[in-house]
Amino acid sequence: MEVILKNLGLLTLIVSTVLGIVVCGFMIYCSIQFDRNCSGYLKRAADANTIELAKQELRKAVDYIESENLTSGSSHFLFSTPSTDLEFWYLNLKASLEELEATPDDVDRLVASNQLLKLRETLLDQGEKGARVTKPRNIKIYPNQVLAKSLMLTAFFGFLGGLMACALADMQANKSCE
Repeated sequence: MEVILKNLGLLTLIVSTVLGIVVCGFMIYCSIQFDRNCSGYLKRAADANTIELAKQELRKAVDYIESENLTSGSSHFLFSTPSTDLEFWYLNLKASLEELEATPDDVDRLVASNQLLKLRETLLDQGEKGARVTKPRNIKIYPNQVLAKSLMLTAFFGFLGGLMACALADMQANKSCE
């Protein structure tokens, strides 16, 4: 009985570890893709010194958001909250882009500076670690956030179960040796 329990525990440990690694790899890949195709451009738009440059960078981010259908829905894991609302985030970015595009080329420097400052405040949040791009939580793995996080929890609890099965098998083997 101890051998079966030990083998089952080891199998569960291996499967859970592989599952955890695969899901982590998927999440890292999605994060890199989102950073390269969206949040990197949002940061560059926020850092731009001219309306034209900001418009160009924000256009790239909005095009990516539209092509990946990140324009509506919620990126929540368990409960939908305002911080996971994709539609508000998208419409806010789209409105900022439209405002930049409506700006005439010969706008006075003070107006341009104020518009760029407003854009920066829209695109960035200030936190303890400095400025970071404003985006809904879990958007990097949207629409697979529920599946990915559920699989991570499954891997975690499977790993714990495998450890407990191996420990129980060892305890039973030690008792039978006495």
